[in-house]
Amino acid sequence: MKTAILPSVRIEPALRTSVESLLQAGETLSGFVENAVRQTVMQRKNQAEFVARGLLSLENAKRTGEYVEAEPVLEKMAQKLAAAKSKLQASQL
Repeated sequence: MKTAILPSVRIEPALRTSVESLLQAGETLSGFVENAVRQTVMQRKNQAEFVARGLLSLENAKRTGEYVEAEPVLEKMAQKLAAAKSKLQASQL
């Protein structure tokens, strides 16, 4: 498959200077831009999938009349977060 070129984007000189100051060893400006585009594409795909799952879940809840209260879900998420933090701290020792 042939590669394609993204359109040129005009930016302020200060932004270019800022980006160039953040480049890692061996990293090019083009590589940085390509990576940023890839990350943004993945983030938007993930966001679209998340919204689609949420809408599907909402429709399912409406259809079945089965809803989950927020408080137990938030408590479970807090427990998972605490466990992950604890594991991370233990691995850093």
